[in-house]
Amino acid sequence: MTPSRLTKQARREQLLDTALALVRTRGADGLTLPTLAEAAQVSRPIVYGHFGTRPQLLLELYRRLDERHRSAIALALETAAPDEIAPVLSAAYFACATDMPEFAAVSAALKGDPEAEAAQRALLDAYVDLMAAALAPHTALEPGALRLRCIGILGAAEAIAAELNRRAVTAPAAVGALTALITSGVDPFDAAADHVLRTSEELNRRLA
Repeated sequence: MTPSRLTKQARREQLLDTALALVRTRGADGLTLPTLAEAAQVSRPIVYGHFGTRPQLLLELYRRLDERHRSAIALALETAAPDEIAPVLSAAYFACATDMPEFAAVSAALKGDPEAEAAQRALLDAYVDLMAAALAPHTALEPGALRLRCIGILGAAEAIAAELNRRAVTAPAAVGALTALITSGVDPFDAAADHVLRTSEELNRRLA
């Protein structure tokens, strides 16, 4: 075991770095609390003291990757011109997807855990909010309609990212496809689709 002493936060960061490396080399199935202790050269009680269970460890790793992903996209959007938002969003999304392939593996490993899935939904909400805020000034869609379309677009983006990570499509093709989906999905002149949505919502309220 390593004799070095770290602060609690520094040790946690070291453990998460090591966990990420394990997922990268062995896949999510290769990440357990014992394998993390061995790879980080610390005792098992130290790892259990930080994370408690494997799902908690995976969730902390997922949160860290999600924060990096959203921060990278937010940074890219800061300098984007209005007509660049869709391609910048798309390019940043897939850059993160290819730079952090562990994201998909960790997400899949969390499936079936109710607490972890609830936390994932909360993080997805934050991602949707980021995307909707970037697009809102450039569309005539109502906030509810825009948010719903962002959810759909992100679902499509995740599917395209999976194709990209298995090298079934090229990065330019992925960026082009997502850009087209964003542009058409928030088209300010798509009044007909917005009218259908509002009519459907009104009908649902009457039937409730």
